[in-house]
Amino acid sequence: MSGCADDSVPVALKIVVSGGLGVGKSAFVGAVSEIEPLGTEAPLTQVPVDIGPVDIGPAGIGPADGAEHRATTTVALDFGRITFGPAITLYLFGTPGQSRFRFLWDDLVDGALGTVVLADPRRIEECSWAVDYVEARGAPYVLAVNRFDGAERTGPEEVRSALGLGAEVPVLECDARSADSVREVLGALMTRVIGVGGDGPGRRPVAVR
Repeated sequence: MSGCADDSVPVALKIVVSGGLGVGKSAFVGAVSEIEPLGTEAPLTQVPVDIGPVDIGPAGIGPADGAEHRATTTVALDFGRITFGPAITLYLFGTPGQSRFRFLWDDLVDGALGTVVLADPRRIEECSWAVDYVEARGAPYVLAVNRFDGAERTGPEEVRSALGLGAEVPVLECDARSADSVREVLGALMTRVIGVGGDGPGRRPVAVR
């Protein structure tokens, strides 16, 4: 009996999408999910301490800087699925953004192959705690700056400097609403995972279909 694995057996991999409140995690998961994404959105019933000044309008409570003018927040997780290659399935888990729900992160991150940390270009420093968390866990990650409409663009090197990221961490721009853009970020993460796994840097980017 051969000890080799059967290549026809599908492989399931867990990817986490993290970041602060209103950075676009739900949109990121929903943009590429092949199934109806599972979300756990609930109305904002108190001013989130994570986002500073707020607007209170007819739709509810939302960040004053326009972070999607949120009236809701993810209270548990976002969940989606995307096929990667011929026999690999990525399961995407989005973390809640508010600090009071961060006790859920350990369970969501447990067993993950890698992490996408999303950042808002208007509030780059606010994702530093997410970066610190995933670095402490030791799993590969990439930093993706979500391009919000009307937001001033922040170059990758400026982001890297602001967060103190090492040269080995990929920093990309993305549009969390665009399936193509999200696939590029996931491809960069998979390339990083392969590199950390021992095949080394300099590999060609992996395409997520």
